[in-house]
Amino acid sequence: MTAKDFTHFDSQGRGRMVDVTAKDVTSRQATAEAVLFMEEETVRKIKEGGIAKGDVLGVAQVAGIQGVKQTPFLIPMCHPLMITGVDFSFVFPENGRTLQITATVNVAGQTGVEMEALTAVSIAALTVYDMCKAIDRKMEIQTIRLLEKRGGKSGHFTRRNGG
Repeated sequence: MTAKDFTHFDSQGRGRMVDVTAKDVTSRQATAEAVLFMEEETVRKIKEGGIAKGDVLGVAQVAGIQGVKQTPFLIPMCHPLMITGVDFSFVFPENGRTLQITATVNVAGQTGVEMEALTAVSIAALTVYDMCKAIDRKMEIQTIRLLEKRGGKSGHFTRRNGG
């Protein structure tokens, strides 16, 4: 592959922000996931509200929303977008040591929101780590990935079978 195969490079191979002026405004959505692995005691304390810094999941959700809004300041080639909605889900699966964070981001715009969804779950996961690190420094953010995207020229993408 060469620089001309990528939309974020100019003819000299330098990074550029893609011009989306001619693109139609369409409804776009992206869902991303972060998975944290932690001690069972940490999971229990989060569920029971026993973390000294406060409501871990509530703070993580607010942090994730702030992350969505800050994405173009963190990722150099991202366009500032007028986000129309962000929804979070926090699930503790049966294994007792995992937290799955998902975020779905919506926009009516000329470019997608994959980076905003990925930023949302990343910042939320880092916030969980920050709030719980005093009792569990072995926590791991194991996965950050796009699960689904809708809208735009490239169409619909869905991650299948965990891959």
